[in-house]
This record gives sequence, C-alpha cells and structure tokens, in this order.
Amino acid sequence: MISRMKLRPDQSKIADWVKPGARVLDLGCGDGTLLAHLAQQRAATGYGVEIDPAGMRACIANGVNVIQRDLEAGLDEFGDDTFDFVILSQTLQAMKNVDRILREMLRVGREGIVTFPNFAYWKHRLQVGFVGRMPVSKSLPYQWYDTPNIHLCTLKDFAALCAQCGGEILEQRVLKNGSEVRWLPNLRGSVGVFRFRRARRS
Repeated sequence: MISRMKLRPDQSKIADWVKPGARVLDLGCGDGTLLAHLAQQRAATGYGVEIDPAGMRACIANGVNVIQRDLEAGLDEFGDDTFDFVILSQTLQAMKNVDRILREMLRVGREGIVTFPNFAYWKHRLQVGFVGRMPVSKSLPYQWYDTPNIHLCTLKDFAALCAQCGGEILEQRVLKNGSEVRWLPNLRGSVGVFRFRRARRS
C-alpha cells in the first residue's frame, strides 16, 4: 500500500531534503503518506502528529507512528533537538498561533520545513483586486466561508516571521503546478517550500 502512495509536489521537495536515517516529526501529518514514504525511501524514523480521527486511522493502516494532539497546545512532550527535521506541510495557514508553532519547531528540531499556499500569487491578487472576491485556486481550494485557512501569507511574510522567531532560511523552493518557479517567485509561485534552522549568533 505504501509503495502506491503518491506525494504532492511540495512533499516531493520535502523528501529531497530529508537525509537518510533522519529522525522526523511531521506535524499535521494527515494520512501519513509523507512519513511512510520517508521510512521506505530514506529509512527515516519518527512520529506524525494529527488531530483528525480519520487521519489517525489512516496513519495506523499505513504503518506510521502517530500521536493524536492539537498542535495549538504546543510540543511540550518533546525535548530540545529531539528530531533532525520537523515538518509542517500545508498546515501553517490553518494555525491560530503561527509564531508559537514556528518557535516550537525550532526548539525540538535541528531543522524545520514548511509548505504553504502563497497569497501573493498573481491569480490570487487578480481575484481580489479586479474581481473583488476572495481567491479560489488549486492551492487555495476553499470558499471564504468554509476555509480552514485563517492566516494566509506571502513568501516574504513567512521569511520575515521566521527571522522574528529566531530562525534563518537555508533553502527556498517555490512551485506552480508542481514545477519550480525561479523568476519573480513571490508573484508567479502558488506554493512556498522553506527549509530553516535556528539562526546562528555571529
């Protein structure tokens, strides 16, 4: 079953960054597809954290170690530098306390990886500026009244918040329809993928 799972494009970028044998914590892991892939292809170990009972059941069926927990409560059960990578994939925008979860990721992991929809993508700007409606797209597929997304941001917004929380960006990938965008990424890219760590004092 694991071998037939298909990763999203942003998850594929994450998998490229995770080193073989790494200890991984996947926050908001959903059905555990990414962790199952990392265990199979990278011999990674670790845990998923998920609050949805259906996601929990899917993780167990996929052989993924999963903890049921609300991320808003923090990561107090994990010590400093417990994991090589802490991942927050397509969940950042649904968090109430975004700065808190970033600080916790920096505390319990040597590196963090986040992915999120880029609100500055030109199609999103166009829908707000010219149509006068909240954007709906492949990366933001919900209507304004039923969306789980409460803190939409741009690539520049995330970079600024990461620095504010004591982190430094190591790598950034920006995607559109699964392909990497290099020219004017904050305007032309729909999904941001960032790898970061605690900033080193000079």
